Amino acid sequence: MGKRDELIVKYADDLKNKCGMEPDMALLTKVTIGCGPAIYNDDSSTVAASQPGELETVKNNFLVKKLGLADGPELMDAINQVVEIYGKSERNKYRAVVYYMLTKHFGKEAVYG
Repeated sequence: MGKRDELIVKYADDLKNKCGMEPDMALLTKVTIGCGPAIYNDDSSTVAASQPGELETVKNNFLVKKLGLADGPELMDAINQVVEIYGKSERNKYRAVVYYMLTKHFGKEAVYG
């Protein structure tokens, strides 16, 4: 099993055990691949949910640019909901897991078709 496959298993585990979701493995794999090399770097593989600038980056680079959503207050509301589901006290919020949950939240799975 390669490094990416190991990470996908870890992300699926987080979705099941920390977020209470049964992951769609095909979608999770596509979202993980879409994150590119960021998943291999300790700093960029996670989302610093306590930093407003980081959440703005998730909103602008992922929700607006990648998923094609119009900017509005509902985007930050969704990000905050995902952070809440993941658990505010959870230190390592993996970027691929956050992106996966946001993709599901907005019903944008087709982007990864």
